[in-house]
Amino acid sequence: MIFLAGIIGFGWHQSLQKKTTSDYFLGNKKLPWVVAMFSIVATETSVLTFISIPGIAYRGNWFFLQLALGYILGRVLVSIFFLPKYFSSGITSIYEILGERFNKDIQKIASGIFLLTRILADGIRFLATAVIVQVVTGWSLPVSVLLIGVVTLIYSSLGGIRTIVWVDSFQFVLYLAGGLITILYILLHSDSSAINIFAGLGEAGKTKIFNFSGELLKDPYFFVSAVIGGVFLSFSSHGVDHMMVQRVLGTKDLRSGQKAMIGSGIFVMLQFGIFLLAGSLIFHYFDGIALQKDREFSSFIVDHLPTGLRGLLLAGILSAAMSTLSSSINSLASSTIVDWFAGRSSIRISKIVSLFWASVLIGIALIFDESDSAIVIIGLQIASFTYGGLLGLFLLTKIDRKFNSISLIVGLISSLLIVFYLKQVGLAWTWFIMISVLVNICITFLVDIFIKGSFSKKFSVFFLTIIFILGIISFLKPSVEQERPINSNILTGILNELDKRYKNIITEPERYRTQILYTQIDRDGNNYPKFTNHTFGVRPDNYFYPASTIKLPVAVLALEKLNRIDLIDKDTYLNILPVLIS
Repeated sequence: MIFLAGIIGFGWHQSLQKKTTSDYFLGNKKLPWVVAMFSIVATETSVLTFISIPGIAYRGNWFFLQLALGYILGRVLVSIFFLPKYFSSGITSIYEILGERFNKDIQKIASGIFLLTRILADGIRFLATAVIVQVVTGWSLPVSVLLIGVVTLIYSSLGGIRTIVWVDSFQFVLYLAGGLITILYILLHSDSSAINIFAGLGEAGKTKIFNFSGELLKDPYFFVSAVIGGVFLSFSSHGVDHMMVQRVLGTKDLRSGQKAMIGSGIFVMLQFGIFLLAGSLIFHYFDGIALQKDREFSSFIVDHLPTGLRGLLLAGILSAAMSTLSSSINSLASSTIVDWFAGRSSIRISKIVSLFWASVLIGIALIFDESDSAIVIIGLQIASFTYGGLLGLFLLTKIDRKFNSISLIVGLISSLLIVFYLKQVGLAWTWFIMISVLVNICITFLVDIFIKGSFSKKFSVFFLTIIFILGIISFLKPSVEQERPINSNILTGILNELDKRYKNIITEPERYRTQILYTQIDRDGNNYPKFTNHTFGVRPDNYFYPASTIKLPVAVLALEKLNRIDLIDKDTYLNILPVLIS
């Protein structure tokens, strides 16, 4: 409570110094680049990151760090291609660039995509954050939402961006300290020496960083896929997402902004390394026992840390939650005022708009809950749909051609739609943004040539467009693999046995069931039952595959349990397992 009260007090103190909307949204361009850098890192680090990255190391290795290499390269590209124009134009919202280069309609469309993305992504992320805080603290979900939301609303709306970046910097240090304390606590309370611990983790493959084996298009952590995915994710998230760029625009000049941007990539990699190491050490601490996914770190905090350290880690969790939420509130208000009301505003109006968006984010977290699985998944994945389209628009500003608005809109829509197809064919998510950008640029050019050209040119462009689309589809079309038919009686028996014994298999039995979704027919006419689990109390007609974002294939856990207690033989186990995880 002292932590929360201190943040509110700091926000009130900063509010006494606010004179103009530029001060409110850009800190009067006097933000130290180091503070802006830490604020960028804190903003992109949600509680989901704080909790899930140790879980990645607990269940696997450090391949995730390959993405961070791409993050650094992506921010170098942002510093070269975008920041010089942002600073020379004297803008408050980055979407003003699109208004100047194309027209105000394109500016509002891009801003609208940003607003929708931030509302859904950060509102749902706030909900997921509150659920984690609920688990760690024992508070009810509404109390978690309201406490975090109201405190964040007060200090962010009172003090503006200057308060937010300074609080972000403090919160960054706080939750990073939480990771370091976890590492030191385990090393000091382990029966083994640090050398033996790291040797054991290395032998178990828990500290592997580079992955040079795997499928280029299917494995997101294959080295090339991971680095390219990291480059384009960072190029888009830190180049065309106003929430990230806003911190850089608050620094005094281009050089300061570039240092803040590139430095944030280095510190993100350092941060990932600390929390991956914490996850590996927690694996050692727990002797590698199976734990509920993404609850490894929170279980360690709640059940194994002494009270004082637990309180510090809780402050770190709250810090990660509030840093993302406060940044979202201010950037939403900034884009709304500048892109939709042409900057005609006052401090009072800016605070009212901030209050409105904060209320919307809190409302989303209160109205929906974890049972609304479809909404949750949309919220968490929406950025992967929109970043490529926005990045494509900004790259088109670099091309010396006067594009028709229809061409730009068709290209943007095409880039959004292609991601739906990419998800269906099972392409690694690390390729989504790059392909989306290429589709945006190519379709925009083709449509623009078609609109402005003669009949023969239009026919040629139409033909090339069809070839282009068919080429993408044929290249990415999933292959149909032969599978061995499975006796449906055996599968029914597995389900019945699961229904009897599932209480011994999972920790929250009343929230999980396993169902047969449908049967798939292969080219030889064989039927293959497909399994799914519906979780968190969703209706039986709302199914999600075990391999989807829910990522809890209960049937596989049940099958392993039955195999261990010899209720099914090994051959049956090996035959059924591929079907359950397909």
